[in-house]
Amino acid sequence: MANFQTLFLQAYLEMPPVTRVYTTACVMTTIAVKLEVVSLFQLYFNPQLIIKQYQLWRLITPFLFFGNFGFNFFFNMIFTYRYCRMLEEVSFRGKTADFLMMFIFGGVAMITAAFFVNLLFLGQAFTLMLVYVWARRNPYVRMNFFGLLTFNAPYLPWVLLGFSLLLGNSISVDVLGMAIGHVYYFLEDIFPNQPGGRKILVTPQFLKNICDPSPEDPAYDPAPEDRPGGFEWGGANQQDRGDQAADRPHQD
Repeated sequence: MANFQTLFLQAYLEMPPVTRVYTTACVMTTIAVKLEVVSLFQLYFNPQLIIKQYQLWRLITPFLFFGNFGFNFFFNMIFTYRYCRMLEEVSFRGKTADFLMMFIFGGVAMITAAFFVNLLFLGQAFTLMLVYVWARRNPYVRMNFFGLLTFNAPYLPWVLLGFSLLLGNSISVDVLGMAIGHVYYFLEDIFPNQPGGRKILVTPQFLKNICDPSPEDPAYDPAPEDRPGGFEWGGANQQDRGDQAADRPHQD
């Protein structure tokens, strides 16, 4: 049991930071609802309560609840964890601030859309956005869906959309996630590479200062004692003494 706990803790700490924080927040929110620490009525998106009663937490909590523990919860959490982690470890490796900027863009866009569309929770839409961006950036990866379908990665969001339709779920949340994912992909990967195009989603410098490690100065020349292997204490003096001894005439 102790070994399992150690392995679990090690695996948890090895998760990239944004993925770890987001998935932990989602699981803890579901546990809090299950234990009746908080109510669903305190979490769902409600523009009137946000504007009139300043319940600003409702701008965040709709992204953290995927339903009670069950098939739908575990299905969404697996996809959220998997594709959030792959994006952070590959596409955004060493660019945590840019990854957070993607989260901010997606969250603001979905909240803005939710003001005009009757959507109470946005976690599934956020997952579809992550899946869509990953799929477009990995067009040649072959996917297998429950052993039934084999296809290239860009079709994965559409397969998930069809799966939601088969389960009788509303697809408006899925469509919203795919649409915002496509907008992000276009602004970040397509438009800047077009003639006359430029990068529109610019990550603020203060966010980079907080999240990203400082790059090493290529002109930095460390002191001898800071180099690998340490400082050669007395090495030069010993060599000089050896040279001086060799230059002395031998006495018979």
